[in-house]
Amino acid sequence: MDPLTEGEIRSSFVNCSKGDTKRLNLPRDLADRPWDDLDFLGWTDPSLGGRAYIVVPADIPVSGADGPVGVALRYESGGPRKAQMCTICLTTHTGSDVSLMTAAKVGDAGRRGNTVGTYMCTDLACSLYARNKKRPALGNRYREELSPEEKALRVRENLAAFLLRVTG
Repeated sequence: MDPLTEGEIRSSFVNCSKGDTKRLNLPRDLADRPWDDLDFLGWTDPSLGGRAYIVVPADIPVSGADGPVGVALRYESGGPRKAQMCTICLTTHTGSDVSLMTAAKVGDAGRRGNTVGTYMCTDLACSLYARNKKRPALGNRYREELSPEEKALRVRENLAAFLLRVTG
């Protein structure tokens, strides 16, 4: 993924108001992110518990988009303490390291309160788990024969499917 500027990030959001995008807290470490290993930019807002954001690059197909697409998410902190699997990167984590991330749908449906959700790594580091750059606390319970490149492709495909539900 190519690095994104603050302006590109703020203008990419499709499921929240322009006022909300102006007020959202961007990650302070944008310049230090491992951009070459990312399939999407994801971060949680430490000052607003239960809020997270993802921005996907233009090369991940999203309905009607011709640039990066950002989605605001909400999640419950302190979830169940059992092992769960992220539906984006298929990494299994212990405790609350996987959360149900919900996003308001785009347009009238979202304004009426309709949301969609998926279970994701709470730290939104799916790209790093797929590339074996980061390991879950649980360790490797399931052995896969896929290469890191194949796992990264799966992350992109699963993320595109979730975004289709948000925008469709």
